[in-house]
Amino acid sequence: MSLTIQKAESTALPVLAALHETGFEEPWDRAALAKLLAMPAAFALLALEEETPCGFILMRCAADEAEVLTIATRPESRGKGAGRLLLEAAMREAAAAGAARFFLEVAENNAPARALYEKAGFAVTGKRPGYYRQKDGAVTALVMSLER
Repeated sequence: MSLTIQKAESTALPVLAALHETGFEEPWDRAALAKLLAMPAAFALLALEEETPCGFILMRCAADEAEVLTIATRPESRGKGAGRLLLEAAMREAAAAGAARFFLEVAENNAPARALYEKAGFAVTGKRPGYYRQKDGAVTALVMSLER
C-alpha cells in the first residue's frame, strides 16, 4: 500500500465530509467542516491510498498549542498506518508553526484511536463525563495531551 499525505483545501470539503461520515455516529457535514477549516491557523491534511482519499485530520493552532479537532479514516483503510501518518504530518506542520503542546479529546470507548494517540506519546490529562452522545448513551471524553 502506498500512502501519501497532502494539504486539503476547501475544495476537498465533500471528500472530508464523506470520510467523516464513515467514522462517526454524528458526523460533521460540509458546512461544519468548512467553518472549522476557516478558523485562524486551522488546517486539514488528506491521506491518499493509490490516489484514493482514505483519511484526513483537521487541526488548529493557537500560540504554542495545537488541537486535533478530528481524524477519520475509511473502515477498509484502518490499521494500515494512515492515521499514524496523518497525525505525525499534522504535528510536524503545527510544530513548524510554533506548537509545542498538542491536545485532543477522544471517546473513552474508542480503543483504536486511544491506541494511536498513546503510541504517539499522548497521555490522558483529564476527563469530560458524558461528553459524546452515542447510540448506547453518553460516553466520557478523555482529554489527552503531549508536550514536545
